[in-house]
Amino acid sequence: MSESRAALRYAKATLDQAVENKALPALEEDMRSIAQTINENKELSDVLNSPVVKSSDKKNIISEIFKGSNQITQGLVDVLIDNKRVGLLNEVALKYIILNEELKGQGVAFVTTAVPLTSDLEKKILDKVVELTGKKVVVKNTIDEKILGGFVLRVGDLQYDASIASKLGNLKREFTNSL
Repeated sequence: MSESRAALRYAKATLDQAVENKALPALEEDMRSIAQTINENKELSDVLNSPVVKSSDKKNIISEIFKGSNQITQGLVDVLIDNKRVGLLNEVALKYIILNEELKGQGVAFVTTAVPLTSDLEKKILDKVVELTGKKVVVKNTIDEKILGGFVLRVGDLQYDASIASKLGNLKREFTNSL
């Protein structure tokens, strides 16, 4: 099973529990916190994905960082650790956010840029996404200097890569193939 499908299943199960226990706002806050923390902290991401670090140590680290999170969130972490899938935590959190936004009638447009989006550019992106998908979305901007410039837009299963790094990679492949 692909990592993405597994993360989606964990996210759906977590969302179902949150709906059942009327804990949607608390879980949304937890998942946003998890996604932001892991995205901003490469060392934490490396520890969670490391086969060398013991599961008990990973559990202690996560428990300490996300102290005070909802019981459902703690249960999710426990299940991921027990199933040796704790490396999926960030992806599960992101999938949960998407599913929760869809449940609320909104989508999430993930935009990766080299520099922060201006409010004018964010509005243009929102308008374009509504035009393309017909859905109202919320923009989540991630900064990644490796893309050099341009942007990568992801809405649900659709992805549009207009980054300079991608275009340079395409040129490199073209040159390599033509030699």
